[in-house]
Amino acid sequence: MDYSELAQSILTNIGGKDNISKAWHCATRLRFNLKSTDKANTEAIENLDGVITVVQSAGQYQVVIGNAVAQVFAVLADLAGLANPDTAADAATTTEDTGEKQNIINRFIAFISGIFTPFLGALAGAGILKGLLALAVAFNWMSTTSGAYKIWYSAGDAIFYFLPVFLAFTAAKQLKVNQFVAVSLGAALLYPTLVTVMTNSTTLHFFGIPVVPTTYTSTVIPILLAVWVLSYLEPVLDKLFPAAIRNIFTPLFSLIIMVPLTLLVVGPIGGLIGNGLAIGAGVIMGAFWQVFVIFGVHWTFVPLMMNNIAKMGYDPLLPILSAAVLSQAGAALAVFLKSRDQKMKALAGSSFVTALFGITEPTIYGVTLKLKRPFYCAVVGGALGGAIIGAAGTHASSFTLPSLLAVPTFLGHGFMGEVIGLIVAFLGGAILTYFFGFARQQQADHSVVSDQSDNTVMAPVEGTIIPLTSVHDEVFASEAMGKGLAIVPNKGTVTAPVDGTITAVYPTGHAIGITANSGAEILIHIGINTVQLNGQYFETMVKQNQVVKRGDLLTKFDVDKIKTAGYDTTVMVIITNTADYQMVKPTDATEASDNWILELQPKEIMEGAPANV
Repeated sequence: MDYSELAQSILTNIGGKDNISKAWHCATRLRFNLKSTDKANTEAIENLDGVITVVQSAGQYQVVIGNAVAQVFAVLADLAGLANPDTAADAATTTEDTGEKQNIINRFIAFISGIFTPFLGALAGAGILKGLLALAVAFNWMSTTSGAYKIWYSAGDAIFYFLPVFLAFTAAKQLKVNQFVAVSLGAALLYPTLVTVMTNSTTLHFFGIPVVPTTYTSTVIPILLAVWVLSYLEPVLDKLFPAAIRNIFTPLFSLIIMVPLTLLVVGPIGGLIGNGLAIGAGVIMGAFWQVFVIFGVHWTFVPLMMNNIAKMGYDPLLPILSAAVLSQAGAALAVFLKSRDQKMKALAGSSFVTALFGITEPTIYGVTLKLKRPFYCAVVGGALGGAIIGAAGTHASSFTLPSLLAVPTFLGHGFMGEVIGLIVAFLGGAILTYFFGFARQQQADHSVVSDQSDNTVMAPVEGTIIPLTSVHDEVFASEAMGKGLAIVPNKGTVTAPVDGTITAVYPTGHAIGITANSGAEILIHIGINTVQLNGQYFETMVKQNQVVKRGDLLTKFDVDKIKTAGYDTTVMVIITNTADYQMVKPTDATEASDNWILELQPKEIMEGAPANV
């Protein structure tokens, strides 16, 4: 993969650096807050080699890359003059006006995501370390009284014990308050003297007002509420004090007010909210966790899981979520074993490995959701495994990413149920996908054959043929999406140009993707910027995964009404996997009727040999 070329293409198609309000990356995605999403060419980005898909969720424009995301972001950051990639996580915790109004749900999800993203890797690593130590103790490899155990346990437990401090720092960045005042507030909740008093259930009095004896180690909600209140107090204090003394007196009075207020009011309220959230855990999470991931709302469950561990000492959700993850891994393995498409087989093989370790985005967007049936099979497998784990009452002793690596954290109550549930989820996803996850046409061998009709493309619409490079769309004209040609239509009927399978049906009706039996991947794009019509004047006649023959009706569109609405009706016919061919050449036809308009020369034909087209 050419990271420089990919980064430049992404930057161009999201509207350039001037359209970026902020940018960062997580484990698999480039994440943007764009000033205007209308300026982004999502279709072009999704067709870039190296991009798995594009997701718009929680007010973010997310480009799913996979394991190479850090390298792509590093180049993109240099091109756009963004923050240093090493501090990219910090970008996720800043808030800026993106120019677009977000609803309260999206703002909440973005807030939670921005809080946990910067140190989620450290949380996961520490959780795995605690799980491995529990495993070592269970097998008598190590004693809890040994120096090695105590040192490593401190390394694993520290981030959880001092979690309010970490959350205070990232929440302060999100809410634009003094980070070090917020950290001081979080640290005050964990001050040894107070912890000792609260642990012994001794009631302190603040000027005669009793302080409810509550410990705040490993808690989530109390500190988030406290920083939220601080975000309202700090601007008031800034206005009260002159600029000359503001830097000292605003922090001074922030601590004077917020520490006792948190201990007296905010903390207990946060504890009550946390206890309410900790009641019950749905077994259906085994089925729908990956659906939550797709829509980006999975972040809302992170505080719940961490609050469970803080309040109850364990969490029942994480074991169930691991079943959802492994069912996707099983489905990817089945696709790898059964698919004859070499590109899909390679993607499924690599995503199977990453899914085992908790990174499922490449699996979902590149394999299971793309093929649809494997995703449904994985949902069923996850539900079956999750039901077994839920019935066993398995507990996670520490927070980490749901994956195989999390298994040591499930030692103890319900552990055998966890093992059985994970096996059922994995095998369920794999077996169901292998036998039921493929439409018959998806199992066909797309090897190149020598028949002329397999290496030619018929005109999908009647009209006048023009060069692709002359269309009034930079992405198509540059042939960045592939070689082909364009047709100025005189009739609003689109037919199948080859025998094959419909692989993409856009809801707006303006584009159809079809994979020929020979392996050619063809995009038929009706008009320029016609996606903005939201399906008006288009009628799609086929469904995804439908097998079609040359000449079958695919789409109807009203040429005159689209023109009247101010849109160019030129139809682009593009071979999106041009790189798989030695040559993609338009024929000599000038009028598109029942003519062959494109000739494809497979790479298997040696240079100098007569082309079988």
